[in-house]
Amino acid sequence: MARIVMKFGGTSVANLERIHNVARHVKREVDAGHEVAVVVSAMSGKTNELVDWVQNTPKVAGSSGGAASFYDAREYDAIVASGEQVTSGLLAIALQSLGVNARSWQGWQIPIRTDNAHGAARILDIDGSDIIRRMGEGQVAVVAGFQGLGPDNRIATLGRGGSDTSAVAIAAAVKADRCDIYTDVDGVYTTDPRIVPKARRLKKIAFEEMLEMASLGAKVLQVRSVELAMVHKVRTFVRSSFEDPDAPGMGDLINPPGTLICDEDEIVEQEVVTGIAYAKDEAQISLRRLADRPGVSAAIFGPLAEAHINVDMIVQNISEDGSRTDMTFTVPSGDVAKAIKVLDDNKTQIGFDVVQNETGLAKVSVIGIGMRSHAGVAASAFKALAEKNINIKAITTSEIKISILIDGAYAELAVRTLHSAYGLDKS
Repeated sequence: MARIVMKFGGTSVANLERIHNVARHVKREVDAGHEVAVVVSAMSGKTNELVDWVQNTPKVAGSSGGAASFYDAREYDAIVASGEQVTSGLLAIALQSLGVNARSWQGWQIPIRTDNAHGAARILDIDGSDIIRRMGEGQVAVVAGFQGLGPDNRIATLGRGGSDTSAVAIAAAVKADRCDIYTDVDGVYTTDPRIVPKARRLKKIAFEEMLEMASLGAKVLQVRSVELAMVHKVRTFVRSSFEDPDAPGMGDLINPPGTLICDEDEIVEQEVVTGIAYAKDEAQISLRRLADRPGVSAAIFGPLAEAHINVDMIVQNISEDGSRTDMTFTVPSGDVAKAIKVLDDNKTQIGFDVVQNETGLAKVSVIGIGMRSHAGVAASAFKALAEKNINIKAITTSEIKISILIDGAYAELAVRTLHSAYGLDKS
């Protein structure tokens, strides 16, 4: 007998038929004698609909801006969290119809304690004692994901994709043997199969590698959920909810179909390169002719951080005489105008001559824990891209990744080229 947390995303619970299919997946684990808790997202598209309702409500009387700028974040959370409430209740009813003892729970009932950042709250603490007691009595707790209880005693949501984080956090709180993330794909692949049909499903991937994949463009899991899993060492399986719940091997406790995200020590044969990730819609901002003095970087990136603008690749070029420097960095394309305004507002403190920007770029990343002990990985990437006449605009590296900034038009060609260059399309 094991203790398992199962999480089902929006596409897995998109309608009543799929909710009943999810109930069969849960019943399979209950019938095997396992203690089970379930975390659910809202039905596919429902959260977008609720957000749209909030943003299109009448604006606050006397205000001059659009409605989206003036809604109360606490009421936003109360509204958008309702999607998961519906799903959890429907799944509990579906399980009861199959003879499974189940009860739905909202985040505030457990409670899942969060900070006060409504709309993007972070989990601070979960009291898993009641869930553990109920699981021990044979009851399945069906928990609404994406939500918790803030210090103001109001519902707080965790940001888009927050149900993944809910599931991993609950798994850690109840000391689950594993956390199964059911989605519309059957695991983590070496790269996006839509771009590279020969992409392979990985049997295992280390937490660090998955964290890089998630943060660099792979949309299988939310970044914060991988961080939590790594910190608390929660063994996490990515599985497909669209496979027949009763198919051979689906109930395998040790090696179910899918991809295991685990500690590096569990991976016996480590590949040099595990996968290729990519992110489109990147933009590059350059500040020209800055004074090369202490505090310049803080003057640039401090205000950007305060404006919640995510800065990624940073490149600095110093003039020959060492008196002036150019600073180039990347941000998401959607943040360019906001970033330039922040920089202009702080031009006196920063001291640059001119700010330039370029949009329509892409970041392609090579990831693998095996890179720590192998030389020449970067050289192979540069050579392969050069042979395809793909120009590199910027490069950043870490122990287990190389990220390359290129023109967005070449993104898919670069992914295919690098996937092949490292032999990832070979079985």
